[in-house]
Amino acid sequence: MTTESTFAPRTDQAASVSRPAASIRPQRSVARHKAAPLPARGIRRHGAVAGLLAADALAPVLALAQVPGPAWPVGAFALLLTGQLVLHSCRGLYRPRLSPSAIAELPTLFVLALIQWYAAAEALTAYDSRYAIGWTALACAVAAQALFGCAGRAVVHEARRRSGARRPQSALVVGHGPVARRVTAALYERAEYGLRPVGQVATAQVPAHGPARIAAARAAQAQAAPLPVLATLEDVSRAVVQNTVRHAVFTHPPASAPDTAALVDLFAEHGCRLWLVDSTVAGTVTPRRTADTDHLWGFAVQPLHTGLHRPFARAGKRAMDALLAAVALVATAPVMGLCALAVRLSDGPGVIFRQERIGLHGRPFTLLKFRTLCPANEHESATRWSVALDRRMSHVGSLLRRSSLDELPQLWNVLRGDMSLVGPRPERPYFVNKFTHSYPGYRARHRMPVGITGLAQVHGLRGDTSIEDRARFDNHYIETWSLWQDVCILARTAASLFRLGGS
Repeated sequence: MTTESTFAPRTDQAASVSRPAASIRPQRSVARHKAAPLPARGIRRHGAVAGLLAADALAPVLALAQVPGPAWPVGAFALLLTGQLVLHSCRGLYRPRLSPSAIAELPTLFVLALIQWYAAAEALTAYDSRYAIGWTALACAVAAQALFGCAGRAVVHEARRRSGARRPQSALVVGHGPVARRVTAALYERAEYGLRPVGQVATAQVPAHGPARIAAARAAQAQAAPLPVLATLEDVSRAVVQNTVRHAVFTHPPASAPDTAALVDLFAEHGCRLWLVDSTVAGTVTPRRTADTDHLWGFAVQPLHTGLHRPFARAGKRAMDALLAAVALVATAPVMGLCALAVRLSDGPGVIFRQERIGLHGRPFTLLKFRTLCPANEHESATRWSVALDRRMSHVGSLLRRSSLDELPQLWNVLRGDMSLVGPRPERPYFVNKFTHSYPGYRARHRMPVGITGLAQVHGLRGDTSIEDRARFDNHYIETWSLWQDVCILARTAASLFRLGGS
């Protein structure tokens, strides 16, 4: 079947939307499909965040002009702006939304401004009583900042809507049925959302195998969808690359359809932002809305987080990894020297053991460890699951494994960027292929940089333990990730080093 026939949209349902279905460009070579991931986000998204930051920074300047008394020193004003940035970031005021509303943000802006100004005024008064301001002046400053900030953010939101209507970004609708059709029609008819559907993914058949199964999926979907139907991962990957897809709108939770872990992983690898449409029927019991809840023409929408999707979070995690790894390498240098000497005297030459592991987005890298056992050959090294009870292991090797000192060289992997301090444990390619076909969700672990330790490890899931449980813990860690959670896992890992375990 040619690409043109595979992706040709049906015309018998064209009346259900106001625009003709978008076509996908002709097929390229396989080598072109496997190009590097698309650049993260785009100029418009970063421009919107920059506009919000500028509006928020201008608001306290204008509010400060309303405060009587001597001008605040530069340090106090910097403290005010820093507090505002932290509070707004924690509250999610810089997260991309489909339907941002400055009026809806006004109560939040007022509460955060009150916290920000009260803390800054107290700190400044403690520094010099000449700068003390009364409650009336404080209330005026808070109200002024909230109103100025709301007005500035309204301008930015309106500019983003106009920009999105003029230059919409390509999107894929993932799902089927009436909800998928209505969401597609809404995206076509409401240009202010800034999304242009270019295809519909048949989630129940991804990945699909066999010509008959693929043809059946496309035939069933084509009867209800005015978009090209993508029934295999190859179709989806081609569409993402050729159409520069930036968004994927799920009309059903990814976990409700089989084999969608690979699909989510593909979107994450190409830097696509994922959205979930709540298709719950009105009047039934629905989950409590969160601060992330948005709407798309009346449909409740929430962003789906695929690990380190947020650029500030990704940069923060990487900075913490590099800093702590560098400090740990210096601090543990004497211990590593003694370990290397012990391995050399006990087991002979070859202190460092190198092994290929699979990291972020399935990319291989070379993991470093102190050698605790010399494998008989490369096949044993690549395919043997555990050597914890191997009689060939020396007393030095056994001690290094039980104390986890054999993993200290991995700090260099962290410093290089191959790994993180905290994340899913990396595994060898042989076992990755094996577990991917045996355990649902295993492949989704590679949405996050792999780590020396992780949530599964601090719960005792290391060595010869359940792979299904490990994958469940790893995916839960990815979906609930935060820097504070990393700190807690590192603290629990440090405490466990005083108890000899290992694998």
